[in-house]
Amino acid sequence: MKRDVIGEHMFSMAHTFKTLKSWFWWETIWMPANVTWADFEDRDGYVFPKPHQLYAFLPFTLVLLIIRFFIEKYVALPLAKVLDIKNVRRVKPQPNSVLEAYFQSCTRHPSQSEMLRLAKKCNWTVHLVQKWFKRRRNLEIPTMVQKFKESCWRFTFHLSSSIAGFLFLYDKPWFYDIWQAWVSYPYQSLLPSQYWYYMAEISFYCSLLCTLGIDNKRKDFMAHVVHHLAAIGLMGCSWCGNYVRIGTLVMFVHDVADFWLEAAKMFNYARWERTCNVLFIMFSVIFFVTRIILFPFWILRATIVLPLYYSTTPVIAYFLFNGQLLVLQGLHLYWGSLILNILKKFFFVDHLKDERSDEEEEDSLSDTEEKHVKNVSKNGCELRKSCYLNNNSR
Repeated sequence: MKRDVIGEHMFSMAHTFKTLKSWFWWETIWMPANVTWADFEDRDGYVFPKPHQLYAFLPFTLVLLIIRFFIEKYVALPLAKVLDIKNVRRVKPQPNSVLEAYFQSCTRHPSQSEMLRLAKKCNWTVHLVQKWFKRRRNLEIPTMVQKFKESCWRFTFHLSSSIAGFLFLYDKPWFYDIWQAWVSYPYQSLLPSQYWYYMAEISFYCSLLCTLGIDNKRKDFMAHVVHHLAAIGLMGCSWCGNYVRIGTLVMFVHDVADFWLEAAKMFNYARWERTCNVLFIMFSVIFFVTRIILFPFWILRATIVLPLYYSTTPVIAYFLFNGQLLVLQGLHLYWGSLILNILKKFFFVDHLKDERSDEEEEDSLSDTEEKHVKNVSKNGCELRKSCYLNNNSR
């Protein structure tokens, strides 16, 4: 009886999955009128993108993770030593289960009243509780060498993909006349260069999702997660709908600015201030040209307006595709505002700093206080009395 129930449940799930799959690949979603998936069969020298080819991103993502490991270990790490990039010595906070539980479950930045409450609970001074939280927060921030290795990998990929993208696109007519992106659509043959460009980009963003837990977490962490997911979804949808020509233009417009930013960050970690400033200004100019001007007035115009000249009844994929592009444009505006804030401080305060990154907080204790911290009991309950006597003797 139990087996029959389980069998019926599995059959029901399989039927539901099959129904959802048929709805998802419904031709009305992806194809213009009077076009079917059968029309996308390779023939007469024409090769079309097929959804099942996207599964190739799985091994390619693994390959990129392996390449990243070798680049960080055998290129970035020796380069960091040459540039004399060193990690700041960090002092580990005294073990304290009460403060650790509060740090993990509540907040990393307790208010003054919470500091006082925690100090009473641990029998510590407020000053030592503040110092404990500073040290604990510092442990969560990646070291300077870790940040340099991550930027070195991203610089390598974005520079390589920018060069490859230019080589793939410079002789294509739609690179100069974007109307050509829709000529003969949807019967546009897939080029080998387009296949490899897509696989590399999708695999790269999938690899970034895989390393979110170990990469440098910035204040715009969630914006990056949304960007990566939107980019993967956008490339997947454009592949299935054969919007590959436009897709390659979108990827190129994004890559061409990113390697300048990663180069600026690398020299910032090396404390080459002038070089960092020049590179960041270069990045800012290219960012605003490509993502604030070209992307909305060239790319979005080509995806929202131009298709209506070819068809008065856009398919559902038209809205999916443009919806994700508009999400990217919203992120561009958000990041553009951050860049403007950094540039404003640079020109008016003469200080260039990445607003998104957390910096290590200063950590200094007097010799007497340090001695008290080292001699604390395991539960930390005798600190308050010793520091109080010490303060009165000064």
